[in-house]
Amino acid sequence: MLPPKVAVLFGFGINCDHETAAVFNLVGGQSERIHVNHFVDGTQNLDNFDILAVPGGFSFGDHLGSGRLMGNRLRFALRDQLQKFVADGKPIIGICNGFQVLVKTGLLPGPSVESNGPDFIQTASLTLNDSGQYEDRWVTLEFDPKSPCIWTKNIQRIDCPVRHGEGKFVMPSTTDFDALSENHQLAVRYVDPSTEIGHGITDEPLPFPISPNGSMRNIAGVCDSSGLVFGLMPHPEAVYAKWLHPDHTRDSAPGPNSSEVLGKWEGEGLQIFRNAIQYVLSQR
Repeated sequence: MLPPKVAVLFGFGINCDHETAAVFNLVGGQSERIHVNHFVDGTQNLDNFDILAVPGGFSFGDHLGSGRLMGNRLRFALRDQLQKFVADGKPIIGICNGFQVLVKTGLLPGPSVESNGPDFIQTASLTLNDSGQYEDRWVTLEFDPKSPCIWTKNIQRIDCPVRHGEGKFVMPSTTDFDALSENHQLAVRYVDPSTEIGHGITDEPLPFPISPNGSMRNIAGVCDSSGLVFGLMPHPEAVYAKWLHPDHTRDSAPGPNSSEVLGKWEGEGLQIFRNAIQYVLSQR
């Protein structure tokens, strides 16, 4: 069986494309770094790929807000390709700046369950961190076990780095958050690492630096109603191996809770990418 083909976007300030492509390859994917313009001019087509990844970085220098210009480029120049990609049931992930891009295209959090496919209407945003500065630090994440998100399946809690200046997830009203919560689209939250695993998620605002940005309801990432489109501010590709964790020299860096690890060296973040590869294979 041929490995799933992964399109990893690059260009215009995206700078995490190499490592994002590498982690998909580690778990059985066949990644190709594609310049955004090649999809726009027709040199490449999303139809030829099984997964789309929008990596982190500083697309268009974060001018007019992080992810704004790249989001507009995708929303207007690739609208039909993205519409079909989602309609065909193919997974999409946006990491850090990629999450900002997906939110500003309207792919995340996306329309309600009753709607048919993406409407490309922006309903949320990621704005300046409450600290007023760029945050580069490690955080603890916990995942909603009831989420439809195919990317987070069977993952409970991981440590992960964040690297962003605009990571505060906001929406117009509390009812918007309530609707996402009821659909279990609030797939991943910042949690206090001292809490018991499985009991860390709370709607109450967590203090800095447990929540590095002041995100509403401590949201670190969301999925759309189908669970196929997923975005998060932290960088799981940056903890694909235990030696990347700050506790690795103490021999206490955590690994994934999975029987499919590549070796004792595997870090917690790799399972997110493995889940997508396995999902694509399961649909064939």
